[in-house]
Amino acid sequence: MTNTWIIAKKELRTYFTSPIAYVVMTVFLVLVGFFFYSLMYWFNAQSMQMAQNQYYAGQININQMLFSPLFHNISIILLLMLPLLTMRLFAEEKKIGTEELLYTSPISVGEIILGKFIASLLVLVAMLALTGLLAVFTFLYGNPELAPVLMGYLGLFLLGASFIAIGLFFSSLTENQIVAAILTFGSLLLFWIISWASNAATGFWKEVLNYVSIFQHFDNLTQGILDTTDIVYYLSFAFFGLFLTHTVIQSRRWR
Repeated sequence: MTNTWIIAKKELRTYFTSPIAYVVMTVFLVLVGFFFYSLMYWFNAQSMQMAQNQYYAGQININQMLFSPLFHNISIILLLMLPLLTMRLFAEEKKIGTEELLYTSPISVGEIILGKFIASLLVLVAMLALTGLLAVFTFLYGNPELAPVLMGYLGLFLLGASFIAIGLFFSSLTENQIVAAILTFGSLLLFWIISWASNAATGFWKEVLNYVSIFQHFDNLTQGILDTTDIVYYLSFAFFGLFLTHTVIQSRRWR
């Protein structure tokens, strides 16, 4: 575990001694802030209209009307941002020629991959934690339920971990960071639009496409529903990405 943490600290230093983390986090927070302001403005307008009718006044729910769409918007922003965060993790090692030094060191392939994965996860946690200030603001001036908000952030973390694992895999395949980012984005986008295809399917195939879709499992968590099926899916997805990365690196290490 010591070697894993050494790799993680090295990657964190690289992130924050270069513009990468700052640019990604700034763009991420600006976009999240814009969507939060837009949704808050819309929620205030809707709630004032609904409050004039006694029947609709009881249906005002800040979690469903503000946080649920906000979490979905954040998930799309992560789809765009995280490939930029992961594209350099292995591609840069290959390009600058430090790949052989890394692979011939006494550190195992699993420790290398896990260290880079943890470093990216910590950046993701920092990004999500900063958006938590918006949630604090909402709790100070509103009355949202805590459980759905926490479940939504858990969903974003698991979703982001899956994105990072796939990004690691594609970064291990090429020395071109742009190619790695495009492949990651394209693959994640495919897993997103699979849910659209499920709308035209029926029976067995509809269930299969719904299960495979990476965003379909996100809906329950944004509504405060903790289903072990969704948790297992994301953990399996992330593990599969790390397994593919390990296979690629291991085969290259013994050439």
